[in-house]
Amino acid sequence: MKILKYILIFLLIAVSGCGRHIKTSVHKSAESENEIHSAQRFAIYRHQDSTEVKIINPWQGATDVNQTYLIVKRGSPLPAGIDSSSVIFVPVKKIICMSTTHLSMVSALDEQQSIAGVSGADFIYAEDLIKRAHQGMITDVGYEANLNKELILKIRPDLLMIYGIGSESSGYLGKLKELGIRVIINADYLETDPLSRAEWIKLFGALYCKENLADSIYNKEVTEYTKLKSYILSNSADRPKVMLGLPFKDTWYISPGNSFISKMIGDAGGEYLWSDTKSAVSMPYGIENVYLRALKADYWLNIGTVHSRNEISSVDPRLNDLPCFKIGNLYNNNNRVTSQGGNDYWEGGILYPHLILKDIAAILHPGLFPGYKLMFYRKVN
Repeated sequence: MKILKYILIFLLIAVSGCGRHIKTSVHKSAESENEIHSAQRFAIYRHQDSTEVKIINPWQGATDVNQTYLIVKRGSPLPAGIDSSSVIFVPVKKIICMSTTHLSMVSALDEQQSIAGVSGADFIYAEDLIKRAHQGMITDVGYEANLNKELILKIRPDLLMIYGIGSESSGYLGKLKELGIRVIINADYLETDPLSRAEWIKLFGALYCKENLADSIYNKEVTEYTKLKSYILSNSADRPKVMLGLPFKDTWYISPGNSFISKMIGDAGGEYLWSDTKSAVSMPYGIENVYLRALKADYWLNIGTVHSRNEISSVDPRLNDLPCFKIGNLYNNNNRVTSQGGNDYWEGGILYPHLILKDIAAILHPGLFPGYKLMFYRKVN
């Protein structure tokens, strides 16, 4: 389940932000505009007495599925005719996060003390959160349909943030709601653009009444990413071809050309081998079909969880014959990993994609950043 979680995962202006609100949680008024500009999977509308958050198609393959929540400041009256089970009172004081991508965003707002539970404590990368988990201040509540509901009830969180992996998510979502647990779906991992993923910090800004800080963090990241992308594309003439992943048994799950990693490779001055494809989900291919296209690859990135060339060979000996394997252009995104398997690529890297972008660009175009030391990536020897 832990590896599956990573795969799924591969495959979410006032002084006080809580003062920026709107009129109704059901219908957007004429003056209400979506405050989210890049992300496609969620929207925020502010009314006079509340904030409406809409999560759009929150799992792979979902169509016309919207989850709507109403964020209300503690002590404020609820708008008339509102289903109280969809109301989240803010600022959130105690939260359970089902994905490590959520942790970095909570921490960026300096609200890490509110994290009371996680799904898979071994996947935490941040040292301060690991320490809190060892001290019993953060509890591991299990995974998806196997959540420990008794533990969750004991923690009594203000909010449980989950990620949707299919229509079955709505099943255990309903059970949690029946227990009186406030639940919100985070679909950041389905965004197809690196900056769109980072923009999900605005959801956390609304939940913690720190909208201004969240906006500042995101706007700074947009500036950093855009500036770096411009420098890379202006100073790199060639476009090395890049392949990704590793087969699982006899199937190679390929990220489509409209995925966030394909976009990032392009922004880093590379050409993703499957950039001509489009899909809402990872695409299953036979090893033979991937192999034929992979013969054109100059670089091989994000190679599962491997640390050595021998691990690649053990999957399928034919992979040894790929030109990029022979010349050693193999780099994996597991340089910042704890002994238990926590990977900062999936934690801090999601909020700060310009750091990943620089890594990939430095791999594909070594001359762009003389003396640069890779942060998230490491060469596979």
